[in-house]
Amino acid sequence: MMDISVVIPVYNEEGSLKELVAWIRKVMVDNHYSWEIVLIDDGSRDNSWQIIELLQKDNPEIKGIKFRRNYGKSAALHCGFDIVKGDVVITMDSDLQDSPDEIPELYNMITKDGFDLVSGWKKKRHDPLFRKNLPSKLYNWTVRRITGIKLHDMNCGLKAYRYEVVKSIELYGEMHRYIPVLAKWAGYNKIGEKVVKHYERKYGTSKFGIERFIRGPLDLMSVMFMSRFVKRPMHFFGVLGVIMVILGIAATIWIAIQKIIDLKHGITGNLITQSPYFYVALTSMIIGAQFFLAGFLGELISRSSSDRNNYQIDKTTF
Repeated sequence: MMDISVVIPVYNEEGSLKELVAWIRKVMVDNHYSWEIVLIDDGSRDNSWQIIELLQKDNPEIKGIKFRRNYGKSAALHCGFDIVKGDVVITMDSDLQDSPDEIPELYNMITKDGFDLVSGWKKKRHDPLFRKNLPSKLYNWTVRRITGIKLHDMNCGLKAYRYEVVKSIELYGEMHRYIPVLAKWAGYNKIGEKVVKHYERKYGTSKFGIERFIRGPLDLMSVMFMSRFVKRPMHFFGVLGVIMVILGIAATIWIAIQKIIDLKHGITGNLITQSPYFYVALTSMIIGAQFFLAGFLGELISRSSSDRNNYQIDKTTF
């Protein structure tokens, strides 16, 4: 094992790589750390991979992974986490907007203060106001309310992890946005935050487009469902089914009461099917049955899963 592993996804960042690696190397040497850098080329179309190969020749501490095409940040982090050896794992972006000078304090917060995960907080951002700043604030407020994790910048690329944390979580899709949620789900509850410097982009352009505002909420829904109901799907779908069935029964009772009142007053021409509540009752019953069916199918799939009894065990004593 070594002190620190730095995992850096790379996508069309040929202009910043040499400067970034030199900056990280200086921090590591000045603090006498044993270290490695894992650079994952996420299908870059520029000369990023060629630069990584050149850097490897002069720096044996550098490891490189090259994807055949662009898979996304989650895939890059997943493959990086798979090969790291450091007691503390640091992630950062490759665009020089994250400062390697933050590494020593992040390392101390993990090793000395006992945090499982420390997330950076870009309190003062150098990003466009309406494109990133305001959407980021709204996004982080929403995630805090839903997950109960009190972080101001959930998606900050600069984070520090205990080695065991990165080996206990699985990233896919766009789940890199919710690593603190996945870590908490895996049983690592000591999650801290550190205000970090955020620099203006020096080279290249931002890789994040408007589509992240669509993917983000969908992935949040997936994370919350997986964290709460993946081993008991009937508890989710069954509750929804019960609500819909109760709504259908209530509508049916109301239809019956209306029919009785009409008969009492000698009104016989009104058909049950003419009442809007008839369709409310019918639709609710059908949807409720579908929810129950989805819950049963989910339970069958869950019980057939090979990891249905895969639990995170911290310590044992006999």
